[in-house]
Amino acid sequence: MDLQEIIDESKLLGEWAHIATVSPSGIPYVTPVHPCWEGQTLWSMVGTDSVKAKNIGSSPLVSCHWQVSPETNFDSLIIWGRAALHADIETKQRLWEGVFDYDLNEFAPGGPTESVGTGFMAIIPTKALVLRAFGMGGRFEWKAT
Repeated sequence: MDLQEIIDESKLLGEWAHIATVSPSGIPYVTPVHPCWEGQTLWSMVGTDSVKAKNIGSSPLVSCHWQVSPETNFDSLIIWGRAALHADIETKQRLWEGVFDYDLNEFAPGGPTESVGTGFMAIIPTKALVLRAFGMGGRFEWKAT
């Protein structure tokens, strides 16, 4: 598999994924996110004071898992990568329109310039695993070179 196939697979599996981060004390933290792709970067809107934002500040290694469901034949996708928080106005303006498939104003009504406390987590994928039917239908891997 190549990264474009991974991106396509994520879009087939739905809008929601769960992201795992690790706290400075080593405690795992998992939360749902609605990620969207811009090129080969996976983005998610986050609160700059959220646990996940604080966690990636101390440990940028993350994992995203797209939920398994009967609607997708119990296929799933896991992406591992390095995350970084971006709360600068330039990045927020670029991402605000055209990258996400939902209206960001519903969650941050101030828009990109007045949404203090809102940022974006960028994940650069390093590895991915597609499991067909819980893995019983095959395992397909991708790794960054």
